[in-house]
Amino acid sequence: MDRTELADFLRRARSRLAPGDVGLSAGPRRRTPGLRREEVAQLAGMSTDYYTRLEQRRGSHPSRQMLSALARALRLTDTERDHLFHLAGEEPPRPGGSSGHVRPGLLLILDRLHDLPAMVVSDWGEVLAQNAMAVALAGGDHTGTNLIRSWFTVPGTRDLSPPEYHEQHARAHAASLRAVFAARPDDPGPAALVAELRATSEEFEALWKSHDVLARRPSPKRFLHPVVGLLDLDCDVLLSDGHSQQLIVHSARPGTPAYERLELLRVIGLQDLSPDPQDQPPPHHTIP
Repeated sequence: MDRTELADFLRRARSRLAPGDVGLSAGPRRRTPGLRREEVAQLAGMSTDYYTRLEQRRGSHPSRQMLSALARALRLTDTERDHLFHLAGEEPPRPGGSSGHVRPGLLLILDRLHDLPAMVVSDWGEVLAQNAMAVALAGGDHTGTNLIRSWFTVPGTRDLSPPEYHEQHARAHAASLRAVFAARPDDPGPAALVAELRATSEEFEALWKSHDVLARRPSPKRFLHPVVGLLDLDCDVLLSDGHSQQLIVHSARPGTPAYERLELLRVIGLQDLSPDPQDQPPPHHTIP
């Protein structure tokens, strides 16, 4: 780990970004150009103290997951991400694998979607980035979690989805994962997820044996939000090169009840208006 070069690279990458580049408000006048340290830490999901130590050449060795988070927060290209990994003494993610690094073009679009729920998801269900509206819709920030794993193994994940859609979602999850597994059998991410789910979920094992294969396609989604109520939303998907990542955007048609409720959700933002946190159902995860 080259602490001096790593610190210099982080400072320079931070200085070239404006708050608007990453979907943040500029706020009061800034003494120096670029993002503040606390803003980078917030985007990467780490403490400001730890990020500050990295820039001051005092930080402990960052994990691979943390390096990927920093690459996303600083909007690094693939080449810059690989350089970041090398400075930290790590081998970069191999090409074609599940690196978790969001394509800069998708992040650029995500940063500009302020009034619609949007997120970037890998083709095997990893949540790579969410905007504030997506966090409000899902009931929390699920970056770094896998939606397919949650659907089959986390109790309560399906509670905000109408029961009549459960079988349809389960089949779509299993079928899309099988398509990815067949296309990239040597990718350790999807392979490990398949092995885990086959061992822990009888439902997934039965669906896996049915050998259905399906590419995810845009389709309407129904959410039962605990604050704003029923949301019937359209779902549009923008694919990255190679189709390994998807920018998923939910919207409602003007004049519909869902449109008004989505506007209300935008105003409410991330406020928790439920009367008792213990009575609030867990968030619903859904992908096309």
